[in-house]
Amino acid sequence: AALALLAVAPLLGMGNYPLHLLIMCLLWAYVYTGWSVMGRLGMVSFGHGAFMGIGAYVVVMGWNHYGLSPWIGTPLALALAAVVALLIGYPCFRFKIVGHYFALVTLALSEVTRLIIVALRDQTGGSLGATPNTALADASYSFGALQFSSKLVWFYVILAFWLGGLWIWKKVDQSMGRLALEAISQEEDAAASIGINVTKLKLGVTMISALMTCMGGVLYAQYQLYVNPDTVSGIGLSLQMVFGVIAGGMFVRLGPTVGAAFTLLLAEGLRLWFGNQYHGLDLTVYGLMLVLFIIYMPKGILGAAVEAREKRRVRRAVA
Repeated sequence: AALALLAVAPLLGMGNYPLHLLIMCLLWAYVYTGWSVMGRLGMVSFGHGAFMGIGAYVVVMGWNHYGLSPWIGTPLALALAAVVALLIGYPCFRFKIVGHYFALVTLALSEVTRLIIVALRDQTGGSLGATPNTALADASYSFGALQFSSKLVWFYVILAFWLGGLWIWKKVDQSMGRLALEAISQEEDAAASIGINVTKLKLGVTMISALMTCMGGVLYAQYQLYVNPDTVSGIGLSLQMVFGVIAGGMFVRLGPTVGAAFTLLLAEGLRLWFGNQYHGLDLTVYGLMLVLFIIYMPKGILGAAVEAREKRRVRRAVA
């Protein structure tokens, strides 16, 4: 019923700004779900900003400089993201770089990607960002360029990807690989001693997560028709993903979606209250709230709600 209501909500006279917020909420929910596929299994990555940046910039630069349709640019971006995930993930998993050390490696990946984008300013626009060449001069949409002037079209496109992300999360959660990865996160050597292929499983779920995040970058670039190294890559974006998933609840399928709604409303609230007077305030608030959530609500908003409901159910059963 909730899904049906969500699907028809834009048809009930919703304004452009509320519809834009709803689209961005679903887009970030998809990206956060992609991160949680990996993060909930003991592999905390601060490098997913790199994969989102790859998705956004490869498609936009391919279209602007070489005339490559996003239908061609998207597979290229996904292939590049897979190669980067392999180059980073395989050595880490093969040589047992885990925990804080793995987080530091991925953190460096995210920042290096942002710096490369800024350094290639002649091609990427540098810190000023880039706008895809418009294909909407004589029409309201261009299917070949994946550009649509109607937000309604983008709503249903991103809604489909969000549902697809939830389906992938469920399939990973129901697989035997999830149990093996949970065992690996608890004690890697013990898991390997009973025949679990640690490197293969970790690399597989990393690939899934990286490709989902890369696709999120493609959708972001095509919807916003503007990319900037600070909004699609870097430490700030990676921190936003981690905070959103932890705030919503990484161990519940809809937890990242709740986290996306929470972070979006928080960001909009900060923007309305403080404007642009305090640069970096949003990152400071994200960092502070991330620490508070880890200490006082480690299961997130939705995870805590589910746990409270289960406790009430148990109490009623006992009574």
